[in-house]
Amino acid sequence: MHLGVDSFVSAVTDPASGHVVGPEERMAHLLEEIALADEVGLYSFGIGEHHRPEYYDSAPAVILAAAAARTSRIRLGSAVNVLSAADPVRVFQEFATLDLISRGRVDLVVGRGSFTEAFPLFGLSLADYDSLFSEKLDLLLQIRDSEEVTWSGRHRPALTGQGIYPRPLQDPLPIWVGVGGTPESFVRAGLLGLPLMVAIIGGEPRQFGPLIDLYRRAGAQAGHAPETLQVGLHVFGFVAESTQAAADTIYPGWHEMFTKVSRERGFSPPSRAQFDATSGPDGAFFMGDPDTVAEKLVRISGQLGGVDRISLQMTNPRLAHADLLRGIELLGTEVVPRVAAG
Repeated sequence: MHLGVDSFVSAVTDPASGHVVGPEERMAHLLEEIALADEVGLYSFGIGEHHRPEYYDSAPAVILAAAAARTSRIRLGSAVNVLSAADPVRVFQEFATLDLISRGRVDLVVGRGSFTEAFPLFGLSLADYDSLFSEKLDLLLQIRDSEEVTWSGRHRPALTGQGIYPRPLQDPLPIWVGVGGTPESFVRAGLLGLPLMVAIIGGEPRQFGPLIDLYRRAGAQAGHAPETLQVGLHVFGFVAESTQAAADTIYPGWHEMFTKVSRERGFSPPSRAQFDATSGPDGAFFMGDPDTVAEKLVRISGQLGGVDRISLQMTNPRLAHADLLRGIELLGTEVVPRVAAG
């Protein structure tokens, strides 16, 4: 099981000084974080895509290209690319170029995103939420399979044999499908034989077992080899020297993030009891000292029938840069060896 980090490049207020980290400084911090993840042997680093004032990740391919020039081993990917609101031709060109810059270290994870700002921003209707993704994924896969594409659909002008360049170093370019909790999404990924990245932001991870089984059954029935049906998890997480230190470091920013989201979506405000339950042995948040995090990673992977990779999303608006660097270091130097040992 490979371990990595995902980031939404959150705007940050330093919890000790109250200093508001500006966009330029935050980008410099991010590139330092990715370079450290590479140095300590983590498998991957993913950048999300949002179009909101509290995040600086609206152009993930640009960020990843800068990261590719500063790293040598770590795989770089989207977490996720909001394909529904993008042009598949442009997405392929950007990530094929990124694959060339990184010398074959790219994973393209596509999905519909958990926020909806991209739809009105790019002139799209939420009424087409599902059809946009299905159609654009179909086109993206056709582009991956052939330099010259003939295709037509509802949401984009037709292609009549145009060539799409450049071509990536990896053949084929790895394309993963990012999913939430709808059975249809798991089945679609299985039928297409595409790797699956499951975003777990609440509840208990083991509850996703039946959906992952559904994905694997759909893939097998479509004739895809078991080794092609990879499963990854995108989860919230943080590592510190002790579980108490991890909780004390992460809770203020967690409360700020989820208070904002809860207010927007009409949910009850988050509480410390909810945080503690989410961070417990069966919760969705992988937080604690290296032993605690490693044990939970191994146990949850077993409950889900084996997981190929897990990425810890460490974005937090009240997390000091030094604390995040230390969390990345501990994940690579302490958690990875423990997970490898089983």
